[in-house]
Amino acid sequence: TGSRAFHFKVEGRRSQDGTSKSQLSREYPVIDHSYDAVVVGAGGAGLRAAFGLAHEGFKTACITKLFPTRSHTVAAQGGINAALGNMEPDNWRWHMYDTVKGSDWLGDQDAIHYMTEEAPKAVIELENYGMPFSRTEKGQIYQRAFGGQSYDYGKGGQAHRCCAVADRTGHSLLHTLYGQSLSYNTEYFVEYFALDLLMDKGTCVGVIALCLEDGSLHRFKAKNTVIATGGYGRAYFSCTSAHTCTGDGTAMVARAGLPNE
Repeated sequence: TGSRAFHFKVEGRRSQDGTSKSQLSREYPVIDHSYDAVVVGAGGAGLRAAFGLAHEGFKTACITKLFPTRSHTVAAQGGINAALGNMEPDNWRWHMYDTVKGSDWLGDQDAIHYMTEEAPKAVIELENYGMPFSRTEKGQIYQRAFGGQSYDYGKGGQAHRCCAVADRTGHSLLHTLYGQSLSYNTEYFVEYFALDLLMDKGTCVGVIALCLEDGSLHRFKAKNTVIATGGYGRAYFSCTSAHTCTGDGTAMVARAGLPNE
């Protein structure tokens, strides 16, 4: 039996002073990259973060274990709640109330405030990118009734607040954002699996990733790291999300000892 072409030390040899020294051998090189910002994940949030950073002049990398249009954003059906007021008069404060109430008052109210106030602008931005929203007879974005949405702080009955592309909203959203992302100078590392955050004295300084094609390790040094890795439905026995929804990013953050709020 011939010797292997590469070696990997899990635990280094203990030196006489008692310190443990471990390193990857020369036969298993690590490729280093340096960026202003690294985004992990290329679903709706990851793509928008990546090309938003590139637009502002940051040297940006986007690492994704799937081709962007295979991200689970593609499976969303319902729509996007935003207080546009195209069906009846609406107010983002009513939307905020419904969202806080829907979370049993456990939601981050600063985040909910920001999300509901910015939602109409985000929907108009998507429309300007070319997302083919369903329309009213007047040509405005059609908004349908959706669960937990009301007018006037719960006193005004069912709200029509949900902007949709028939029952294929996520599909349109992801393909629209992917098409838009190609206009920007973002470097995509497709089918690269992020393994762990690189931490230095409690500060995240990038990520280490595995290239799924050839098994090579890549160290991404970055001043800013964005985690946009989606949900972890597959942690449960029964769920309807794809087999890729395994909570990799959530686990990386947990292992680094950072809060997963």
